[in-house]
Amino acid sequence: MALGNGGLGRLAAAFMDSLATTGYPGFGNGIRYQYGLFKQRIVDGYQVELPDSWFGSIGNVWETRKDHNIVDVKLFGDVYLSADENGKLVPVYEGAQVLRAVPYDVPQIGFENDNINNLRLWDVEIPEEYELYYPTLESRRRVEDITAILYPDDSNYEGKQLRLVQEYFMTSAGLQTIIKSYLKQGLPLEQIHEKVSVHINDTHPAVAPAEFMRLLVDDYGLDWSTAWNTTVKTMSYTNHTILSEALEKWDAELFKHVLPRVYQIVLEIDNRFVAEMAQKGIDSGVINRTRIVKDGQIHMANLAIIGGHSVNGVAKLHTELLKEDTLHDFYLLYPEKFNNKTNGIVQRRWTQIAAPELSKAIDETIGEAWRSDIHELQKLKAYADDTTVLDNFYHVKQEAKAKLARYIFETTGVEVSTEAIFDVQVKRLHAYKRQLLNVLHIIKLYLDLKDNPDKDMVPRVFIFGAKAAPGYHFAKSVIKIINELANLINYDDSLQGKLKVVFLENYNVSLAELIIPAANVSEQISLASKEASGTSNMKFMMTGAITLATLDGANIEIKDEVGDDNIVIFGMDKDAVYAHYAAHDYYARGVYEANPVIKRVVDSFINGTIPNSQAEGTEIYEALITHNDEYFLLEDFPAYVEAQEKIDQLYRNRAQWSRMSLLNIANSDKFTSDDTITEYAEEIWNLKK
Repeated sequence: MALGNGGLGRLAAAFMDSLATTGYPGFGNGIRYQYGLFKQRIVDGYQVELPDSWFGSIGNVWETRKDHNIVDVKLFGDVYLSADENGKLVPVYEGAQVLRAVPYDVPQIGFENDNINNLRLWDVEIPEEYELYYPTLESRRRVEDITAILYPDDSNYEGKQLRLVQEYFMTSAGLQTIIKSYLKQGLPLEQIHEKVSVHINDTHPAVAPAEFMRLLVDDYGLDWSTAWNTTVKTMSYTNHTILSEALEKWDAELFKHVLPRVYQIVLEIDNRFVAEMAQKGIDSGVINRTRIVKDGQIHMANLAIIGGHSVNGVAKLHTELLKEDTLHDFYLLYPEKFNNKTNGIVQRRWTQIAAPELSKAIDETIGEAWRSDIHELQKLKAYADDTTVLDNFYHVKQEAKAKLARYIFETTGVEVSTEAIFDVQVKRLHAYKRQLLNVLHIIKLYLDLKDNPDKDMVPRVFIFGAKAAPGYHFAKSVIKIINELANLINYDDSLQGKLKVVFLENYNVSLAELIIPAANVSEQISLASKEASGTSNMKFMMTGAITLATLDGANIEIKDEVGDDNIVIFGMDKDAVYAHYAAHDYYARGVYEANPVIKRVVDSFINGTIPNSQAEGTEIYEALITHNDEYFLLEDFPAYVEAQEKIDQLYRNRAQWSRMSLLNIANSDKFTSDDTITEYAEEIWNLKK
């Protein structure tokens, strides 16, 4: 399963797999959600969200409840400091809500070795002695909600409060367990960093440094400076986004209400940070931009960076952009903390499980050693001009396409030809990932074919899979447009079967295992500088798709591995994007009015070309023209069209395409999460196998 939403959740699962396989002792903490993100259904072209019960009717047969490791978590109430008999200030809680965190352990089994690590998922219960505090069904439901839903809607106050409670509940329970486990060794607590490393995976558990301080100071009696020294050496943080608006911030009053004692500790960390920086003569502007508490908000990424010894990005470009832009002030303060760890994928899942026919073809070509040492794939390079091998791999891809074509017909009723190029974009639906750029190109192809049904083009099947966040109106409008385009195109006989569009509902790991091995083209078209890494790009590469990409995220490193001839790159690079930001010179309406092709395509959203989507079409038109096309789709559109035409030409030469495909597989070993985890273990966590 993916341990959360999208690529980040799948990455967490990959890391747990790789830790056990590489032989490092690494343990996971999360929430035992009853319901996943949501089951997506498409009704009249619209996304409809249904409950996604991960456990089903039989529960999770792999988990074991561990009652002897239950811990209590305190929330809400009031906290004040009072002197104890020794004159030491200790916190006194009044009216706190005490909840029971119940661990369920799921074994994480290494590949063909004897290593088993643990994933601990926390459920919530009301302690017996506090039952009287929850007399109504409503009051009990509020507690059960903590582990009910992954990513509850946080567009209102109650939703935000629930998110904060979830994050603290998991983090506190996990840290309490870590400390108790360490103390069983009889070692001094101030040396815990010598045996334990705690990694903060994005800002969701970023309350960890403050909670660790609370435990060390309040529960175990360490003095502040000793506890702080220990905390910084124990904590490390991965940033997964370049978008500063995606860095978690909490309203200070909400934070204080939910976590009164942690709030006091955060204030103290912040005050001491400001005082220390001022003493060092740091510019007041830098101090203000990096402090944790400002403008009535708690900045969680700032807490994670100040409270730890390591900050990493997840691709070379991403890490450079963190240093240069998003976290630039922190880089000036702590250059030694910054490092890069490019994301990876579990090759066992994306070849051996998802693509057994491909795996068999690799076995027949280079032997089976690659199954345990992915770097053996490099041996495939020797067969780049072997027509027998290339032919074999081509037929394997055709088999995968036939399997997906059957699924498409069974689930949508649309017939697609395996002779067509399978052009695939599967990922969360977000404006910066630019599914809409793909849509603009599809509209152009449709209009071209309507003008000239005999247009010479290789038949193309555009395949989408994407969930839009329930409250993300624009993303939902794009889904509606894709589905209405599909209805318009798929049943138009005048197109002679040259163009098909398929939106596969409820995209998840299981569906990805069917789609990715069947892809000819991997669409990785985010605006340069916006995608931290991407991992679907790696999965497609490993199964022989050709990457059509901007110079963004890990696409750059894919290009470095396969060479310019085996990838199709288009569009602005990050320097061109940042130049627009600096000059404020981008004018979408000007681009639209100057280019008749673009104007015709964009007008299709509002002139009735696409049926049953007047409101959605207007919203998209307004985003592109009135609101100035935030992600520069119109500027990149001509280069994208040109790149797509290059794909069309390349695919006509079967030998050349097959060679490109094989070389992508051969060089995909670079992106194994086994290597990524080894880098984390050796360079950040100091683990021993």
